[in-house]
Amino acid sequence: MASSDVHVRICEQEILKYDLEIKAFIQDITNCDGPHARLAELNTDVKKSFHNLRMRIHDLEQMAMEQDKESDKRALITQVEGHRKQMLSNQTTWRKANLASKLSIDHMEKQALLSGGDSAVRQRKLTKEGMAQTTSSITENLMSISRMMAQQVQQSEETVTTLATSSKTVQETNEEFKTMTGTIQLGRKLITKYNRRELTDKLLIFLALALFLATVLYILKKRLFPFI
Repeated sequence: MASSDVHVRICEQEILKYDLEIKAFIQDITNCDGPHARLAELNTDVKKSFHNLRMRIHDLEQMAMEQDKESDKRALITQVEGHRKQMLSNQTTWRKANLASKLSIDHMEKQALLSGGDSAVRQRKLTKEGMAQTTSSITENLMSISRMMAQQVQQSEETVTTLATSSKTVQETNEEFKTMTGTIQLGRKLITKYNRRELTDKLLIFLALALFLATVLYILKKRLFPFI
Protein backbone atom coordinates (compact mmCIF):
# COMPACT_ATOMS: atom_id res chain seq x y z
CA MET A 1 0.00 0.00 0.00
CA ALA A 2 2.87 2.40 0.81
CA SER A 3 4.44 1.75 -2.58
CA SER A 4 1.09 2.47 -4.25
CA ASP A 5 0.83 5.81 -2.42
CA VAL A 6 4.30 6.76 -3.62
CA HIS A 7 3.37 5.98 -7.23
CA VAL A 8 0.24 8.12 -6.89
CA ARG A 9 2.27 11.05 -5.57
CA ILE A 10 4.80 10.70 -8.38
CA CYS A 11 2.01 10.66 -10.95
CA GLU A 12 0.40 13.78 -9.47
CA GLN A 13 3.74 15.60 -9.43
CA GLU A 14 4.35 14.76 -13.08
CA ILE A 15 0.85 15.96 -13.99
CA LEU A 16 1.59 19.28 -12.29
CA LYS A 17 4.96 19.48 -14.05
CA TYR A 18 3.42 18.99 -17.51
CA ASP A 19 0.66 21.47 -16.69
CA LEU A 20 3.26 24.11 -15.84
CA GLU A 21 5.21 23.31 -19.00
CA ILE A 22 2.08 23.79 -21.11
CA LYS A 23 1.33 27.14 -19.49
CA ALA A 24 4.91 28.28 -20.13
CA PHE A 25 4.73 27.23 -23.80
CA ILE A 26 1.39 29.00 -24.22
CA GLN A 27 2.98 32.15 -22.85
CA ASP A 28 5.83 31.77 -25.36
CA ILE A 29 3.29 31.36 -28.17
CA THR A 30 1.53 34.52 -27.05
CA ASN A 31 4.83 36.41 -27.20
CA CYS A 32 5.98 34.84 -30.46
CA ASP A 33 6.62 37.49 -33.13
CA GLY A 34 7.53 35.06 -35.86
CA PRO A 35 8.47 33.56 -38.05
CA HIS A 36 5.88 30.85 -38.59
CA ALA A 37 8.59 28.19 -38.24
CA ARG A 38 9.25 29.29 -34.66
CA LEU A 39 5.55 29.18 -33.92
CA ALA A 40 5.38 25.67 -35.37
CA GLU A 41 8.22 24.55 -33.07
CA LEU A 42 6.40 25.89 -30.03
CA ASN A 43 3.21 24.12 -31.09
CA THR A 44 5.14 20.86 -31.43
CA ASP A 45 6.44 21.26 -27.88
CA VAL A 46 2.94 21.96 -26.60
CA LYS A 47 1.56 18.86 -28.32
CA LYS A 48 4.24 16.69 -26.72
CA SER A 49 3.45 18.09 -23.28
CA PHE A 50 -0.28 17.55 -23.83
CA HIS A 51 0.41 13.95 -24.87
CA ASN A 52 2.50 13.31 -21.76
CA LEU A 53 -0.10 15.00 -19.56
CA ARG A 54 -2.90 12.92 -21.07
CA MET A 55 -0.96 9.69 -20.47
CA ARG A 56 -0.22 10.53 -16.83
CA ILE A 57 -3.86 11.45 -16.17
CA HIS A 58 -4.82 8.08 -17.63
CA ASP A 59 -2.27 6.38 -15.35
CA LEU A 60 -3.74 8.17 -12.33
CA GLU A 61 -7.20 6.98 -13.34
CA GLN A 62 -5.93 3.39 -13.52
CA MET A 63 -4.42 3.74 -10.05
CA ALA A 64 -7.76 5.02 -8.78
CA MET A 65 -9.52 1.92 -10.09
CA GLU A 66 -6.99 -0.29 -8.28
CA GLN A 67 -7.58 1.27 -4.85
CA ASP A 68 -8.90 -1.07 -2.16
CA LYS A 69 -10.84 1.57 -0.25
CA GLU A 70 -13.84 3.11 -1.94
CA SER A 71 -13.10 6.50 -0.34
CA ASP A 72 -9.57 6.55 -1.80
CA LYS A 73 -10.96 5.55 -5.17
CA ARG A 74 -13.52 8.37 -5.20
CA ALA A 75 -10.92 10.92 -4.09
CA LEU A 76 -8.55 9.98 -6.92
CA ILE A 77 -11.38 9.96 -9.48
CA THR A 78 -12.26 13.50 -8.39
CA GLN A 79 -8.64 14.54 -8.92
CA VAL A 80 -8.62 12.93 -12.36
CA GLU A 81 -11.72 14.87 -13.37
CA GLY A 82 -10.15 18.09 -12.11
CA HIS A 83 -6.94 17.46 -14.07
CA ARG A 84 -8.92 16.77 -17.23
CA LYS A 85 -10.92 19.98 -16.86
CA GLN A 86 -7.67 21.90 -16.40
CA MET A 87 -6.22 20.21 -19.49
CA LEU A 88 -9.28 21.21 -21.56
CA SER A 89 -8.94 24.78 -20.29
CA ASN A 90 -5.27 24.80 -21.32
CA GLN A 91 -6.19 23.47 -24.76
CA THR A 92 -8.70 26.27 -25.24
CA THR A 93 -6.17 28.88 -24.14
CA TRP A 94 -3.55 27.34 -26.41
CA ARG A 95 -5.82 27.47 -29.46
CA LYS A 96 -6.70 31.10 -28.81
CA ALA A 97 -3.07 32.08 -28.27
CA ASN A 98 -1.99 30.16 -31.36
CA LEU A 99 -4.65 31.79 -33.53
CA ALA A 100 -3.86 35.26 -32.20
CA SER A 101 -0.15 34.76 -32.80
CA LYS A 102 -0.74 33.50 -36.36
CA LEU A 103 -2.91 36.49 -37.17
CA SER A 104 -0.35 38.83 -35.65
CA ILE A 105 2.52 37.30 -37.63
CA ASP A 106 0.46 37.40 -40.85
CA HIS A 107 -0.40 41.04 -40.22
CA MET A 108 3.23 41.88 -39.51
CA GLU A 109 4.37 40.20 -42.73
CA LYS A 110 1.75 42.05 -44.76
CA GLN A 111 2.77 45.35 -43.22
CA ALA A 112 6.38 44.54 -43.96
CA LEU A 113 5.55 43.94 -47.62
CA LEU A 114 3.51 47.13 -47.89
CA SER A 115 5.91 49.44 -46.09
CA GLY A 116 9.14 48.00 -47.30
CA GLY A 117 9.58 45.65 -44.41
CA ASP A 118 11.86 47.19 -41.82
CA SER A 119 9.60 49.78 -40.21
CA ALA A 120 6.70 47.38 -39.69
CA VAL A 121 8.97 44.74 -38.25
CA ARG A 122 10.49 47.22 -35.81
CA GLN A 123 7.06 48.41 -34.74
CA ARG A 124 5.93 44.86 -34.17
CA LYS A 125 9.02 44.06 -32.13
CA LEU A 126 8.59 47.18 -30.00
CA THR A 127 5.01 46.19 -29.25
CA LYS A 128 6.00 42.65 -28.39
CA GLU A 129 8.94 43.78 -26.29
CA GLY A 130 6.72 45.36 -23.67
CA MET A 131 4.60 42.23 -23.41
CA ALA A 132 7.67 40.03 -23.23
CA GLN A 133 9.14 42.01 -20.36
CA THR A 134 5.96 41.75 -18.31
CA THR A 135 5.60 38.01 -18.87
CA SER A 136 9.21 36.81 -18.90
CA SER A 137 9.33 36.65 -15.12
CA ILE A 138 6.14 34.55 -15.08
CA THR A 139 7.61 32.13 -17.60
CA GLU A 140 10.84 31.85 -15.63
CA ASN A 141 8.92 31.17 -12.43
CA LEU A 142 6.86 28.47 -14.12
CA MET A 143 9.94 26.77 -15.50
CA SER A 144 11.63 27.00 -12.10
CA ILE A 145 8.65 25.31 -10.48
CA SER A 146 8.74 22.69 -13.23
CA ARG A 147 12.39 21.94 -12.46
CA MET A 148 11.60 21.66 -8.76
CA MET A 149 8.81 19.22 -9.53
CA ALA A 150 11.18 17.18 -11.67
CA GLN A 151 13.59 16.96 -8.72
CA GLN A 152 10.76 15.82 -6.46
CA VAL A 153 9.76 13.19 -8.99
CA GLN A 154 13.34 11.92 -9.07
CA GLN A 155 13.45 11.76 -5.27
CA SER A 156 10.15 9.87 -5.23
CA GLU A 157 11.50 7.42 -7.80
CA GLU A 158 14.54 6.83 -5.58
CA THR A 159 12.18 6.18 -2.68
CA VAL A 160 10.30 3.62 -4.76
CA THR A 161 13.61 1.93 -5.62
CA THR A 162 14.54 1.80 -1.93
CA LEU A 163 11.17 0.30 -1.05
CA ALA A 164 11.54 -2.29 -3.79
CA THR A 165 15.01 -3.24 -2.49
CA SER A 166 13.70 -3.54 1.07
CA SER A 167 10.82 -5.68 -0.13
CA LYS A 168 13.24 -7.99 -1.95
CA THR A 169 15.36 -8.31 1.20
CA VAL A 170 12.30 -9.19 3.26
CA GLN A 171 11.29 -11.81 0.71
CA GLU A 172 14.76 -13.36 0.76
CA THR A 173 14.73 -13.45 4.57
CA ASN A 174 11.31 -15.08 4.48
CA GLU A 175 12.62 -17.75 2.12
CA GLU A 176 15.53 -18.42 4.49
CA PHE A 177 13.11 -18.76 7.39
CA LYS A 178 11.05 -21.22 5.37
CA THR A 179 14.17 -23.28 4.65
CA MET A 180 15.16 -23.27 8.32
CA THR A 181 11.64 -24.26 9.33
CA GLY A 182 11.73 -27.20 6.93
CA THR A 183 15.08 -28.32 8.34
CA ILE A 184 13.80 -28.09 11.92
CA GLN A 185 10.68 -30.07 11.06
CA LEU A 186 12.78 -32.76 9.39
CA GLY A 187 15.02 -32.97 12.47
CA ARG A 188 11.98 -33.25 14.71
CA LYS A 189 10.63 -36.13 12.63
CA LEU A 190 13.98 -37.94 12.80
CA ILE A 191 14.19 -37.49 16.58
CA THR A 192 10.63 -38.76 17.02
CA LYS A 193 11.38 -41.76 14.83
CA TYR A 194 14.56 -42.47 16.80
CA ASN A 195 12.70 -42.28 20.12
CA ARG A 196 10.07 -44.69 18.87
CA ARG A 197 12.71 -47.11 17.66
CA GLU A 198 14.56 -46.91 20.98
CA LEU A 199 11.35 -47.75 22.85
CA THR A 200 10.75 -50.72 20.55
CA ASP A 201 14.30 -51.97 21.09
CA LYS A 202 13.90 -51.76 24.87
CA LEU A 203 10.64 -53.70 24.71
CA LEU A 204 12.21 -56.43 22.58
CA ILE A 205 15.18 -56.70 24.97
CA PHE A 206 12.81 -56.99 27.91
CA LEU A 207 10.81 -59.74 26.21
CA ALA A 208 13.98 -61.63 25.27
CA LEU A 209 15.27 -61.37 28.83
CA ALA A 210 11.96 -62.59 30.21
CA LEU A 211 11.99 -65.52 27.81
CA PHE A 212 15.57 -66.32 28.79
CA LEU A 213 14.75 -66.25 32.51
CA ALA A 214 11.68 -68.41 31.95
CA THR A 215 13.81 -70.93 30.07
CA VAL A 216 16.43 -71.01 32.83
CA LEU A 217 13.77 -71.50 35.49
CA TYR A 218 12.21 -74.28 33.49
CA ILE A 219 15.56 -76.08 33.12
CA LEU A 220 16.35 -75.69 36.82
CA LYS A 221 12.95 -77.02 37.72
CA LYS A 222 13.44 -80.12 35.59
CA ARG A 223 16.88 -80.76 37.03
CA LEU A 224 16.03 -80.18 40.66
CA PHE A 225 12.55 -81.53 40.72
CA PRO A 226 12.35 -84.08 37.93
CA PHE A 227 9.22 -85.76 39.28
CA ILE A 228 7.16 -82.66 39.68
